Amino acid sequence: MTLSTISDEAEALKEEANKFFKDGDYEKAIDAYTKAIEIRETAVYLANRSLAYLRTECFGYALDDASKAISLDSSYVKGYYRRASAHMALGQYKEALADYETVIRVAPSDKMAREKLTECRKIIRRKAFEKAIAVEDQPSPLESFDLSTITVESSYDGPHLEQDSNGKYFVTESFMLALMEHYKSQKVLHKKYAIIIMKDIFLFLRGLPSLVDIKVPEQSKFTVCGDIHGQFYDLMNIFKINGLPSKDNPYLFNGDFVDRGSFSVECIFTLFGFKLLYPDKFYLSRGNHESEHMNRLYGFEGEVKSKYSSEVANMFTDIFNWLPLCHLINERILVMHGGLFERDNVTLDEIKKVSRNRQPDEGTIMCELLWSDPMEAEGRAHSKRGVGCQFGPDVTKKFCKQNGLDYIIRSHEVKDEGYEVAHNGRCITVFSAPNYCDTMHNRGAFITLIGSNKPGEMSPMFTSFTAVAHPDVRPMAYVNPLLSMFM
Repeated sequence: MTLSTISDEAEALKEEANKFFKDGDYEKAIDAYTKAIEIRETAVYLANRSLAYLRTECFGYALDDASKAISLDSSYVKGYYRRASAHMALGQYKEALADYETVIRVAPSDKMAREKLTECRKIIRRKAFEKAIAVEDQPSPLESFDLSTITVESSYDGPHLEQDSNGKYFVTESFMLALMEHYKSQKVLHKKYAIIIMKDIFLFLRGLPSLVDIKVPEQSKFTVCGDIHGQFYDLMNIFKINGLPSKDNPYLFNGDFVDRGSFSVECIFTLFGFKLLYPDKFYLSRGNHESEHMNRLYGFEGEVKSKYSSEVANMFTDIFNWLPLCHLINERILVMHGGLFERDNVTLDEIKKVSRNRQPDEGTIMCELLWSDPMEAEGRAHSKRGVGCQFGPDVTKKFCKQNGLDYIIRSHEVKDEGYEVAHNGRCITVFSAPNYCDTMHNRGAFITLIGSNKPGEMSPMFTSFTAVAHPDVRPMAYVNPLLSMFM
């Protein structure tokens, strides 16, 4: 085969990959780019695959490809762009700044690069300021917020929280029904009621352990949902298909309630409201997107600022810090957002003792619970996301055996049918955001469990569903401008 033929074959694969990418089929695009790279490794092919990895949140792989592209051609500007985007997604702001500065040196007239450089510098300065004024165990403003400073105007046409004889506000079923209808009409819950709900959920979550035990009675139904990512109208469809939450219809939502989708505020107050209404029948786990860094980049902070204020956005960070990290169902099924750990012999007792009122630090049990992913190969591998790890079926088997589990349920990854059974049935993935970001064409799913105290008898049953229509507000409408490179 001649060099010209090899080049033509690789270029044809790149063009095929570009078409897949344009159609939003990023996995097929990655496969085609990989085949092109195997034939002929170039900076362009690597940078293209890096962008596809960014779209699938494989930030670690995106970073690797961008660095390889730069090593092949140090003058290739897109390599630095891609690497800066990966660094930003991973919260590595100083490294991102260095790459944006390189872009400016190579292409001084690049207006977009200058804008991103400016934004990156702002974040670094803000983080330095926050660190300088930080106080250990500083009380949340939610604890001292004076609700009397907020008046509910007579013109407000939304739902009102009821009050008991002592003047304390509380959530009712009728309030929740009215709230969901109010949201369907693209209206906002009044700030006073929003902060009351936030304050009550903060105080409630603060009293929970990091690992919450759930008891599902014999022959009773229990539903587990995965990521919903601000797709409020798809959340409403779950309730339409499976019934509203109630004392007889309990739910667990397994993290990533917000970001990307542009109705995250509607999602989070709906979930918080049901948690307050049915505290022992409605459960919420923390996901990797219930964190300050992800919220600043992927839209939730911007959405809250748009619909409420910066003050309210900051309060959400305090609440998310107290979300439980995982749930244990009938002592047989462990549910966490991400996955397992970089080391063996992690026990349930060890998880229970995790101090979670913080942002997830890399290399910790907390971080791995939120970020890790399963893989087909045995053992462990470097994380494709750049955070957490990848773990194989042998790791899952050992963990389940050591802790007396039938299997684990996790979320965190888009699946074509909304779910996946892996690791010989010991690792179940559920993802509940169909047509993720209006581009992925996947179905969503939820898991139904029927209560049993006997080992091996709570087999998961899956319901897949398609996306429903939503108002003409695009996903990522509130995203940080620094991420526009790979939107």
